[in-house]
Amino acid sequence: MGRAAAERCAGRTLPGGPSGRPPGAAVQLSIYRQAVHPPRDPTHDPFIKPCLLRQHLPKRQPFSNAQKCGLWTSRDPDGSYKEPVEREVCLARPPGGVEEEEEDEVSSSRALNAALSSRPDLTAASEGGISILEVGREESVTCRRSGVPNPWATDQYWATDWYWSSLQPVRNRAAQQENCFGYPLSIFFIVVNEFCERFSYYGMRALLILYFTQFIRWDDNLSTAVYHTFIALCYLTPILGALIADSWLGKFKTIVSLSIVYTIGQVVTALSSINDLSDFNHDGTPDNLSVHVALSMIGLALIALGTGGIKPCVSAFGGDQFEEGQEKQRNRFFSIFYLAINAGSLLSTIITPILRVQECGIHSKQACYPLAFGVPAALMAVALIVFVIGSRMYKKFQPQGNIMGKVVKCIGFAIKNRFRHRSKEFPKREHWLDWAKEKYDERLISQIKMVTRVMFLYIPLPMFWALFDQQGSRWTLQATTMNGKIGIIEIQPDQMQTVNAILIVIMVPIVDAVVYPLIAKCGFNFTSLKKMTVGMFLASMAFVVAAIVQVEIDKTLPVFPKGNEVQIKLLNIGNDNMHISFPGEMVSLDQMSQTNGFLTFDVDKLTSINISSTGSPITSITYNFEKGHRHTLLVWAPNHYQVVKDGLNQKPEKGQNGIRFVNVFGQSFNVTMDGKVYANVTTHNASEYQFFTSGIKSFTLSSPEIPENCNSFETPNLGFGSAYTYVISSKGNGCPELKIFEDISPNTVNMALQIPQYFLLTCGEVVFSVTGLEFSYSQAPSNMKSVLQAGWLLTVAVGNIIVLIVAGAGQFSEQWAEYILFAALLLAVCIIFAIMARFYTYVNPAEIEAQFDKDEKKKNPENPYCTLDPVTQTKM
Repeated sequence: MGRAAAERCAGRTLPGGPSGRPPGAAVQLSIYRQAVHPPRDPTHDPFIKPCLLRQHLPKRQPFSNAQKCGLWTSRDPDGSYKEPVEREVCLARPPGGVEEEEEDEVSSSRALNAALSSRPDLTAASEGGISILEVGREESVTCRRSGVPNPWATDQYWATDWYWSSLQPVRNRAAQQENCFGYPLSIFFIVVNEFCERFSYYGMRALLILYFTQFIRWDDNLSTAVYHTFIALCYLTPILGALIADSWLGKFKTIVSLSIVYTIGQVVTALSSINDLSDFNHDGTPDNLSVHVALSMIGLALIALGTGGIKPCVSAFGGDQFEEGQEKQRNRFFSIFYLAINAGSLLSTIITPILRVQECGIHSKQACYPLAFGVPAALMAVALIVFVIGSRMYKKFQPQGNIMGKVVKCIGFAIKNRFRHRSKEFPKREHWLDWAKEKYDERLISQIKMVTRVMFLYIPLPMFWALFDQQGSRWTLQATTMNGKIGIIEIQPDQMQTVNAILIVIMVPIVDAVVYPLIAKCGFNFTSLKKMTVGMFLASMAFVVAAIVQVEIDKTLPVFPKGNEVQIKLLNIGNDNMHISFPGEMVSLDQMSQTNGFLTFDVDKLTSINISSTGSPITSITYNFEKGHRHTLLVWAPNHYQVVKDGLNQKPEKGQNGIRFVNVFGQSFNVTMDGKVYANVTTHNASEYQFFTSGIKSFTLSSPEIPENCNSFETPNLGFGSAYTYVISSKGNGCPELKIFEDISPNTVNMALQIPQYFLLTCGEVVFSVTGLEFSYSQAPSNMKSVLQAGWLLTVAVGNIIVLIVAGAGQFSEQWAEYILFAALLLAVCIIFAIMARFYTYVNPAEIEAQFDKDEKKKNPENPYCTLDPVTQTKM
């Protein structure tokens, strides 16, 4: 094949030629533009402006016709054009006498690839829409130009002559400037955009639950339902974004348009969190919560549309920037892309909660939700600006109309046609989609075959996400029953999720730069589907490890009442020794003491409870104990007692510590601890539990009878998941005295034991998710890449639904059993996927589409320079 290379028409040479040319020969071409009809003599017409004008060398021959790619344009005998020219066209022919190297036609993309492989001093000449077409001994170089003003009547382009001479190769300076370390410079704008967008999304999402419960004051169930509805929308809207990109606006315009919607949504959400927006009486509480709810729901809806709509487009748009022959760089780009996602997630989940706990406000100081939501909004605006700045560097491809409509109609026709010809008298066809050949062209059918083959492989994938997304639910709940003190570092249960993001940042470059090359050197063909299979296996093993950790945790957990059981703890807050008798059991308590733990009884057999002390009559307790709950029996005299329902049937959530107060001081008082208030704790009674994070907390008692010089106290260093009763009694000098009783012991199993399961799951994510993104892109036809990316994201939504179904239907009494079930399900799916992958045949969509280009050119031999297929979304 003759070497050929192309550069734009703006004053560059077109290096390389067939073997008949002298070494270093370069084709020269002059293009003239005229804005009048009919074309005049280009050397004398004053309206003509040169598009490309080179030094005229001795060898020259006239070249009198003009052609352009896509629409064949020829000139009538009178000099007028049959059809208007919409794009600049440069045509060059080598001089006569050049020996013929190949007779058959080759596609523009393959000719370009061959030219670039033989010319190391040139970079991707196809950047900006330039392509090469070789037909035997003739060469065509097409420079396409879009957006021509009024192209239908005035702007006409034609070639007047061609030149060639023995010139030294000219290096492509523009292409050199647009590449960095062998990568298109445009992808760096895309990666920065993705980092900022993910910072914006995860930073906002980290605040939502607390915003719902603490600011809007929804209960936990409603907050959780709205939260998961929002997440589900974020993973369902990618389908809409893909349809818009591939069928209407194209990827670039879709990303820009929906990013604007996204930014507006973030700003509206930030506005909804401004307390002073409806706090007209300046008391620190919104007077019209419905305004805040409405604004937040509008904002979240816009965010779901924006983030979901651009999800399938950004990664596919980044893949579009690479040329054929840059598969290695493209694969590494997807790793860098995934690294940017997790870096943004990691930083945002650390920074935005810190911003939230700051106090801000105009008339009253509150938790600073406007700042915490405002920073993600600002980062989304930065993401949009950065993406637009790189606009001129991007390779942008126009959509091909409603491709999804064509796909649906084609599939429907194939099924209907197959049903009509189901009798044996009709011969079978190789593929069921071949039954659509009567109505649809083979190119579309071939593209749909590619998509359906990949979508079939997607069927088992949601199970991986069903396990992966439990980091934020089951694994976080597991962490609440563990001790977060790791050396000098203290980690909260919901912060353990950052381990995944940290490991991603570490593991992606290690796997990409070390593990994969080592595997390749060992001669093992580690294909994309094999990587995904390994990822599923590692995730399965991660849940096996989680089950083992759960068994160790269960050994330390308190036993709570089940079914018909009740649990009772006795607390003697008096000055006498007390004796309490239950059916078949007697308990004696010294003054100011409690039983070691809770006593468990069947509520139907708890017929009588009696209190007595030395020298005092027996008092019977009359109380209707509620089954399935814990109760505390406060006694301070044989005939004085109080039964308190604890309200704790499990370890405190999120690893917090429950504290309640019992008043033996003699007068009512209020308690303020770490910003929370226990109001009006009456004498010989207990307050409700309130919950606090780990560490030392200060609290103050306030009552007219309590002197100010002795009303402040500090708690011991609180751990994780404990509960205490603080008994306040009176000293002889009138000052209060504190006595602490343990209700639930703190967690003892360290959170560091979760690191192995996070490590296995992260390794599985690296080889599964990063590879899946690249696989979805590489196996998709050029006009359906965003759609296939949306299909990949849809597997995440289905995975979350699986969690709800399995967890809801299972009703496991032991959490470790649920972990084992999920691990077994994923292992079974992993085996099925491995079998499916064994029979999958990898394809190169670019080569298949190039073959169709070649076949179409054979059908139109009268137009040897022209490609009639519509502009594809990606020239690989």
